This record gives sequence, structure tokens and C-alpha cells, in this order.
Amino acid sequence: MLKKILLALLVITIISCTEEKPKTTAIDNTTQRWTADKAWQWYDDQPWLVGANFNPSTAINQLEFWQEATFDPETIERELKWSADLGMNLHRVYLHNLLWEQDSIGFLNRLDNYLSLADKHKIKTMFVLLDDVWHPVPKTGQQPEPLPHVHNSGWVQAPGAAILGDTTRHDELKGYVKGILKHFAEDKRVLAWDLYNEPDNVAGQPGRAQLEVKNKQKYSLALLKKVVGWAREIDPSQPLTTGIWRGNIDHWGTPDSLPPVDRYMVEQSDLISFHAYDGDMETVQKKITELKKYGRPLLCTEYMARTNNNTFQNMMPILKKNKIAAINWGFVSGKSNTIYPWKSWDSTFTKEPEMWFHDILREDGTPFSQEEVEYIKKMTKEEESGIDLLIE
Repeated sequence: MLKKILLALLVITIISCTEEKPKTTAIDNTTQRWTADKAWQWYDDQPWLVGANFNPSTAINQLEFWQEATFDPETIERELKWSADLGMNLHRVYLHNLLWEQDSIGFLNRLDNYLSLADKHKIKTMFVLLDDVWHPVPKTGQQPEPLPHVHNSGWVQAPGAAILGDTTRHDELKGYVKGILKHFAEDKRVLAWDLYNEPDNVAGQPGRAQLEVKNKQKYSLALLKKVVGWAREIDPSQPLTTGIWRGNIDHWGTPDSLPPVDRYMVEQSDLISFHAYDGDMETVQKKITELKKYGRPLLCTEYMARTNNNTFQNMMPILKKNKIAAINWGFVSGKSNTIYPWKSWDSTFTKEPEMWFHDILREDGTPFSQEEVEYIKKMTKEEESGIDLLIE
């Protein structure tokens, strides 16, 4: 009898050891989020991160930036050098899924080329994979000319309404997301990944609103969950983030009170990133206070809108005091026309505005404001030299 019992136990043990373990789903993979300790260990090794959302002046959007026919390394390197001259050490750079579909190998080669140029000037890169902002219908090939005096008339969403609004097509993005992340997963030139810019931002410009996805939040959240899952499967050496950008800031630090998309963003990000175009610095400080409740490093991945009173002189001291990455929108004025304000879509501008909205330099490298450029240099130079500002 004892032999039979022992034999039965042996058989049970063998079966339990050889049974196939359940496969991890995309949602389960989000449990691989970095711990707060790991995020801080990574962040404490970084200098104060200062830079711009970089798009060369010769490109109207992400597609013109990266397509083979219009990729412009000469302009890119010249503008990267100007950025380094200001003391910038990080650029946030937008990509697009259609570039992967069009020519994945060539696209990867051009990304590598860009990273080599940026690394030459000691500038790290944060790539942005998807974007819900501006035109909902992106198309490869020749891009439109800018609408005169209109802010960001040619910027396009990624993936755009056709894929986003059809959940059966979301998996078409899997190869793009995993392919880019895997290729650069151990590349030290890439500092971090911003997986999805402003999910559920709805285009309201004339001629575009009717092209948008209805009930967009539902589709953006579904896609975001898949993208995070794919990214966690790759498990890159760099941290992941998706930036909060809207809503009642009194709730920013209370995830239970956030809309589902926003809650998912902050709960799944290794680093907490956010946008701050506010003109009232008390509002900016409130955002920071709320986001500090998550106990993770903070990155401001978009700011600086002069006619909103959101300036380098107002913003940089606050961000530096809290060692929050400071990444402004725009660098060299060009085809994006972001020297014009958002309201240029429903206002009539006939010439360059007296006060630029975004951007720092003209296409010849001269600054919009010499005083402003000197201020940026002063702030970054003090960081490099180890001298910190005394800010009350």
C-alpha cells in the first residue's frame, strides 16, 4: 500500500512539473512596471535634463522628418549643434507607425543616423511612438505645404483615425512598437520612451473634427493598454512614460478621481511626465505638488507658450528647483509655423507675430530673443558647473 501511495505522489509531481505554465497576457505584462526605487536610482544618475521637442525646420511633420526623400541630416546636425550650444542635453522626438510600414529597415537606419548626430553633440533622445494630436488622417509621400500663418497645419496623428477607431486593427501596430523598442532597447543614446502623446486629444480644427474618432477615449485607452503590454514584453533598459496633459489638476495626484485614460497613464508609467502650458505659475506648482504624490521622478515634456505668460524665465526656475526635466515645445522656426499661437486656426495673421508662441531660433540660427537665449545658457551652464540657483 505504501508503495502505491508513493508511486501516485510521484506521478502527480511529474505531471505538475511538466504542465505548461499559463502564458502571460499583454495586460499581465504591465506588472513589470519599474519600482519607484529603480526609477529613482536611474533618475538620480541623470543631470538636470533640459531640451526641446525637436523637429527640424525643414519638416512640417513626423513623416517629412523621417521619410527617405526628405530626411535632412545636414539641417538636423546644424540645429542639433545650436541646441547643444544652449546647453540642452535631451530632445523629445516624434516617430510614426506609417514610416515603419513604408520602409522599416530604412527607417531604422535613419533613426540610427539621427542618434549618432545627437550623440555627437551629447544630446540624449526620448522617442515618442504614437500621438493623438492634430490631423486624424496621416498619409505617406509628399506632405502638404504649410498653411500661411497657421500653427502646426501639417502635423498628423499616429496611427490616425482609421486604425485607432477600429480595435480589430490595433494589432497592426504591434510590429512597429516592438520593432522600434527591440532595436534600441539597449541603446544608451535613447534615454527614455514616451509611448503615446496626449491620448484622447480630439482635433477640433475646421475640416478635421468630422474626421475624428467618435468616443475617442474608449479607443485610445484600448490601444494604450496594448502598447504598454507590447513595450513591457520587450522590457527595454530605458524607462517608459506617457504624459498627463489635461483635466482638473486637483485630481492629478488622486488616480481614483481621474478619467480612465489618465489613470492608466500615471499608474503604468515608470516616470511621471506631464505638460504645462499654464500662464499662472501657481497652477504649475499645483501640478507638481499633485504629481509628487506618486513618489516617482517627474518630467515636464511640453511647456513654453510665451503669449500665455509661460516663458523660460517663469518655468525653468520652478523645474530646476525640483529637478524636473524641462522639455519645451519647438526649437528652430520653420514649416511647423509654431511661432503662431493655437488660436491662429480661427484668427487672421498676415505676418510674423510680435511675440512668438513657441520656438527659440530662426532658420539662420539667430534668436527670437537674445535675452531669452542668454537666460537659457545661464541656467544650463550653472547646472553643468554644479552651481545651483537659490530660489525662494
